[in-house]
Amino acid sequence: MPTTFHEIPRERPLTPLLDSANTPDELRRLAEADLETLADELRQYLLYSVGQSGGHFGAGLGVIELTIALHYVFDTPDDRLVWDVGHQAYPHKILTGRRERMGTLRQKDGLAAFPRRSESEYDTFGVGHSSTSISAALGMAIAARLKGEKRKSVAVIGDGALTAGMAFEALNHATDVGANMLVILNDNDMSISKNVGGLSNYLAKIISSRTYASMREGSKKILSRLPGAWEIARKVEEHAKGMLVPGTLFEELGWNYVGPIDGHDLPTLLATLRNMRDLDGPQFLHVVTKKGKGFAPAEADPIGYHAITKLEPVTPVAAPLSSPKRPSGPKYSNVFGQWLCDMAAADNRLVGITPAMKEGSDLVDFSERFPERYFDVAIAEQHAVTLAAGMACEGAKPVVAIYSTFLQRAYDQLIHDVAVQHLDVLFAIDRAGLVGEDGPTHAGSFDLSYLRCIPGMLVMTPSDENELRRMLTTGHLFDGPAAVRYPRGTGPNAPLDAGLEPLEIGKAVVRRQGKGVALLAFGVQLAEALRVGETLDATVVDMRFVKPLDEALLRELASSHTLLVTIEENSIMGGAGSAVSEFFAAENRQVSMLHLGLPDYYVEHAKPSQMLAECGLDEAGIERAVRERLSLLQA
Repeated sequence: MPTTFHEIPRERPLTPLLDSANTPDELRRLAEADLETLADELRQYLLYSVGQSGGHFGAGLGVIELTIALHYVFDTPDDRLVWDVGHQAYPHKILTGRRERMGTLRQKDGLAAFPRRSESEYDTFGVGHSSTSISAALGMAIAARLKGEKRKSVAVIGDGALTAGMAFEALNHATDVGANMLVILNDNDMSISKNVGGLSNYLAKIISSRTYASMREGSKKILSRLPGAWEIARKVEEHAKGMLVPGTLFEELGWNYVGPIDGHDLPTLLATLRNMRDLDGPQFLHVVTKKGKGFAPAEADPIGYHAITKLEPVTPVAAPLSSPKRPSGPKYSNVFGQWLCDMAAADNRLVGITPAMKEGSDLVDFSERFPERYFDVAIAEQHAVTLAAGMACEGAKPVVAIYSTFLQRAYDQLIHDVAVQHLDVLFAIDRAGLVGEDGPTHAGSFDLSYLRCIPGMLVMTPSDENELRRMLTTGHLFDGPAAVRYPRGTGPNAPLDAGLEPLEIGKAVVRRQGKGVALLAFGVQLAEALRVGETLDATVVDMRFVKPLDEALLRELASSHTLLVTIEENSIMGGAGSAVSEFFAAENRQVSMLHLGLPDYYVEHAKPSQMLAECGLDEAGIERAVRERLSLLQA
């Protein structure tokens, strides 16, 4: 069984066996008896590399043995291996030729945090949302059959992801077409947050069955005394289990269900995977693992160790005396969490909904203070939105706390179930704009574009923490669907009003009066805009509202300035700047406009400051773009 480590190594550990297995081909040359030693070395190396780079952590530790077994038994990359989302994929990257590049993970021009097809032939699919791996693997299996190719497609899905509806759409379809594929349920009783729902209870019931457990352990004691007997018993364990649990959910769907088996028992994993590799049709393997396995602190706190930041040096470098660190305020998510509690105390109609993001969206205090009004729907974004719609039909005031990139998944529900019916649902949209090291799969680059085109939608962009608080109140009191989108991390540490005062809808604020150029900031780039405004003696406006716009102020600015510059951390195409241009076009007014925002390509993972600089949304980039446009106007 795996060795348990208690500290993250700061120096690269000695890993002679791992060093000899740079690729799955080399891995498959190792003796099976060496694989458990390899697993210990791989786990230790993963601890070291994530300590250097930061990143998703717990899920990777839990699939060390599974990853080794999959690459040992299957002929990857010819056999296709699809990792759901990619939180589990760091061991996979280490074993597929990228071990010595793991230090570049999540850094500019380094390895991606998730599987990426362009990075390696072993990364067969870059899954963006939880539960989509089964669909992708099914598509691969069907395509292989059409081409007459004999290969296996394997999807590894976490049990948290199995709560999302698309997984069941694919499970249902696969049996209809008789796909030659394997789905592995990595059942670690966890999601990103605490795993919830009837399905997780069902899975727990199977594995915790006293009858099953006592039979298995009792048999092990008896049969271990007989040479080879326990190995034989292991191979037929699924059949014995089938007598105890004859009808499972997955069997009813038409899958050959095997398990549950211990995902940290390498011999059992290898024997089971070999047997299932040679079976035709839809195969479903239930593997029980522990998130954070082999690292004691992560085993004790799997939620806290879902992801970690990189380790700071033991002896930190002293900061220059000339630049003292300014005090950091609460994160935007913390401001939301506090507002939710305050508003819930003031309005008993309020309910809070999250798709498995309790910690990330800071609903912890709310869930404890108002448990009857707190709903974690698991990883099920579409359900979260329509659930809110149903509550709103009955007079509740639901608040859906959701990340920008994951709201994309529920766009249909946002339109048809909420907006078309003009229901009172507030969307608190976290992780807006560029999120940094997690890259384009997790970026919130498009929400202003797809929200502002929906009739009746109120769309707000706070420039600081207090603006966020007041906008949340504004959205809560608004008659109809409303959205407040805010970024990850901390802001300028603006003083917070303790009250629950709304803003005047559609009212922008002039933060600096200048001449010639007007900088119209939608969101947190206001800070950069103010500094550029000082340099250029430009007017600076906190626009606040993407929809509705402050049309009166726009007319005034157009009459008194030679150039209007819109600034947003959103796609330029269809974004807030486009809304301003559309307004002037509708009024048949010719205005010199410059739109600054995210470019028409996917901005690769890097530090947020690097990404903003690349997009020209830092202070230097904004100033440079304005000066270039002024030179054209003056030519």
